[in-house]
Amino acid sequence: MKKLIRKISFVFILCISPFQVISFAQSSGYHIVKTIPIGGETRWDYLAVDNTYNRLFVSHSSSVAAIDLSTDSLILEIKNLNGVHGIAFAPEFNKGFISNGRDSSVTVFDLKSLDVLDKINVTGKNPDAILYDPFSKRVFTMNGRSDNSTAVDAKTNKIAGTIKLDGKPEFAVSDSKGRIFVNIEDKSELEELDPQKLEVLNIWSIAPGEEPSGLAIDAGNNRLFSVCGNKTMVIVDAKSGKIIKTLPIGGHVDACAFDKQDKLIFSSNGEGNLTVVKEKSPDDFEVIDNVITKQGARTMAFDEKTKRIYTDAVIEGNNNSQVFGILVLENIK
Repeated sequence: MKKLIRKISFVFILCISPFQVISFAQSSGYHIVKTIPIGGETRWDYLAVDNTYNRLFVSHSSSVAAIDLSTDSLILEIKNLNGVHGIAFAPEFNKGFISNGRDSSVTVFDLKSLDVLDKINVTGKNPDAILYDPFSKRVFTMNGRSDNSTAVDAKTNKIAGTIKLDGKPEFAVSDSKGRIFVNIEDKSELEELDPQKLEVLNIWSIAPGEEPSGLAIDAGNNRLFSVCGNKTMVIVDAKSGKIIKTLPIGGHVDACAFDKQDKLIFSSNGEGNLTVVKEKSPDDFEVIDNVITKQGARTMAFDEKTKRIYTDAVIEGNNNSQVFGILVLENIK
């Protein structure tokens, strides 16, 4: 249901704690413009936008929902999955990859038809985040219960090897130039990986950030954005591992995204808001907005073409009857 929103210019005051108040003299322009009901179980995890076929994929307990973004309607659900977490795309091979945490496998599907093609057993336990690296042509699963990452050849679906990590991996990003970065949740670290040699290149502390989850990258300026469980975004130089700046974000964070055109970083916070940070320069960052969403809306996908943000939550109902779905946020400036 579309919502009519009146554009208002104002100064927004966010109380972070009884001792810290942040004022925003500008706004990102983002607001919820509509919702897309999906229904079914109210358990969810990652979202991902496939720009090749203009679809949004939503992990949803034992299935992945595919939504046509030209009509904002559900196409179908890829079913019979097992504790689904993340979705990654290898468009040059017309394939999608889904991580199944409960049986430590990856489901491979055809991006166009959405037919299931294969199932791969990974070399670790509980694959969670999943990433396609265009440099190495490999898919990487971040295996949360075995502290390692499995590399899969995206063309052949064969295991290419395993990388031992320093702790529990969370989100990962590629710079598409021969480096992968991954958050280590239980040690407040970032690891830099070589996707071709399957080696760890560097381990960097991101303290004072604690329990990092979401991760995004500005590959052009070599900046990493790690969002952490202690309401902190840590901005890191991707070449040296040096911390550039830390900024306050909302609580119960999970995902992070970067808009390379408008230089905005988004942090989706399960407490019910979306923190927006402006990259004024590679060394200068500022929180400019905290957009109201819904409680539980902690994961997110950013569409680079339309600049829409998608996040999932219970969109209506009460404890006895709840409807799961997607919140659609748009810049209406």
